Amino acid sequence: MRKFLFATMIVAVLAGCQTTPSTDTGAPIDDKTAAPNTGATTSGAGDGRVTGITTGSGTGSNMPAVLKDPNNILSKRVVFFDYDSFVVREEFKPLIEAHAKYLAQNRNMKITLQGHTDERGSREYNIALGQKRAEAVKRMMILLGATEVQIETVSFGKEKPRNMGHDEPAWAENRRDEIIYVGE
Repeated sequence: MRKFLFATMIVAVLAGCQTTPSTDTGAPIDDKTAAPNTGATTSGAGDGRVTGITTGSGTGSNMPAVLKDPNNILSKRVVFFDYDSFVVREEFKPLIEAHAKYLAQNRNMKITLQGHTDERGSREYNIALGQKRAEAVKRMMILLGATEVQIETVSFGKEKPRNMGHDEPAWAENRRDEIIYVGE
């Protein structure tokens, strides 16, 4: 029985870590809610272009100020998910779009998408779910202009909670993807 469980765990982890390209045409989108005011700085033409984007080397203290400016949407780096879901919620589409456009305009920049889950479920299940969350955001970013080589995905499952509580508000904070720019 132990050998079976171990083999099942290995298969689940390897399945969540696949690097083969997906034939999926895009990330599923959940449009239950309207997008809140995210603080994005857009052009006056109403075309949704993010302004104030500058290039940078992506290393150390050379990180562009736009990535740290609290008044710019690019300073926001967390996408939250519903329970047991890797469907990107409508309210986070502008955030993902802004980061994708930034990457498209700054081909030397690279990010890591870190997928996380709440504490419920097995370790293996949560590693796979965290990977699906990171991959869903990656697919959206690629469709919006970023390149595959700019985006790495990793799943931490339930291993790195943002909130150590054991209730729904804590779990909601832990169901997330974090966008980490290389060099930060």
